[in-house]
Amino acid sequence: MSSSLIDDARFRPFHRKMFALTAGGQFLDGYLLSIVGVVVLGMSEDLGMSASQEGLIGASALVGLFVGGLVFGRVTDRIGRQLLFTLHFVVIAAASIASMFVNDPTLMIVLRFVIGIALGADYAIGSALLSEWLPTAQRGRVMGMLIMAWFVGATAAYVVGYALINVVGTDAWRWALGSAAIPAVVFIIARIGTPESPRWLVSRGRLEEARAVLTRVYGKEATPEAVASLVDDERAQGLGFTEVFRGEYLKRTAFVGLFWLLQIVPLFAIYTFGPTILSAFGMSGSGDSIIGSALISVLFLIGCVPALRLIDTLGRRPLIVWSFALMVIPLAVLGLVPTAPVAVVLVCFCAYALFSGGPSILEFIYPTELFPTEVRATAVGVGTAVSRIGAAIGTYLLPVGLDRIGVGPTMLIMAAITLVGFAVCLAMAPETRGRRLAEASSTTAPGSTPADRPAGVVAR
Repeated sequence: MSSSLIDDARFRPFHRKMFALTAGGQFLDGYLLSIVGVVVLGMSEDLGMSASQEGLIGASALVGLFVGGLVFGRVTDRIGRQLLFTLHFVVIAAASIASMFVNDPTLMIVLRFVIGIALGADYAIGSALLSEWLPTAQRGRVMGMLIMAWFVGATAAYVVGYALINVVGTDAWRWALGSAAIPAVVFIIARIGTPESPRWLVSRGRLEEARAVLTRVYGKEATPEAVASLVDDERAQGLGFTEVFRGEYLKRTAFVGLFWLLQIVPLFAIYTFGPTILSAFGMSGSGDSIIGSALISVLFLIGCVPALRLIDTLGRRPLIVWSFALMVIPLAVLGLVPTAPVAVVLVCFCAYALFSGGPSILEFIYPTELFPTEVRATAVGVGTAVSRIGAAIGTYLLPVGLDRIGVGPTMLIMAAITLVGFAVCLAMAPETRGRRLAEASSTTAPGSTPADRPAGVVAR
């Protein structure tokens, strides 16, 4: 097999910078989705909001993420990654500043929807661009680390929100919502001048531009032979939006959408309503539920660490299959024994948070590896859109379940959803470890079964 300039490159400062710039989008996603939960009560009192308006403010960002991922994934594949990589952060900064001056709940709903669109766009833009620059040996680990930036952003939102409530008082919600403009502006400045994906340029026939970008990054290593190798990898196939819903790519789209959806439903519910759930288990006194929820939140982040070590040793398929299997157990215990001692309840939630690390990091790996450059951002956008449906389901049906059927049956439903996720992964999860990006996304090479062959060797 001939060498590939990008796939076989050594990991260098340029790749670290690209990761940091892309992680900024996930940081802002975690920050913007979490900061509202911290200040929603003060905002509701100040604006005289009804319960339905509070719900719409929370839902509007998720709906925006759905729209942004679905629309801008395809736009990114059509016009390129680099321009949009910076432009949508301008929208986030402007909408965050505008939120400080809102006196009408309807306008706030609109602004949150706009922010959601920009965040959904970033999923598709950032992950596609980063994956197309990364060497094969580091691609899984580095792409998987993106989700950790989400949890860091969410934690920062709670710290900033509570600090502003204690310092500013009644107008804290305005400053909290506006504070997101600060990291947005920082990343706007940092992202200026980011090079376009040479893979995308080659797929669009813009070879001279691709050669110039490769020379800018790799210098003398960007030989004519190296560029020619990339051209061989990225031959245009004329793929469009509908291609991700046809043939082998339909199977891959279904797999990505289903595993992401079935993971997000219980995860988002537990992450969002940690104190409420723990209170239902009898941990409402002396701040126990807040302390327990904080511990679980930290463990969602910590759970990503062993998964990152296993992604390139154990492999993608075993990691996601075993993770879903193990995630079922603590949820089932909580459902079957809702009167368990506090220690058992905490251990179960902590175990779930730790086991969820595998699927969490694979949210950014599978979509970028299973689809070719021409539709890579489109596929990520579709996966993002489907996952936001799961977020909405988990966020808004969990409190209803706690109220109407109780904590035990609700946890059993969450366990059943996770069990379906295990079945989906067992039947459909491919292995892409160690494959070049073009090889992993190919559907032309011979293979055996989806369970034991790399994604790139599935025959049409």
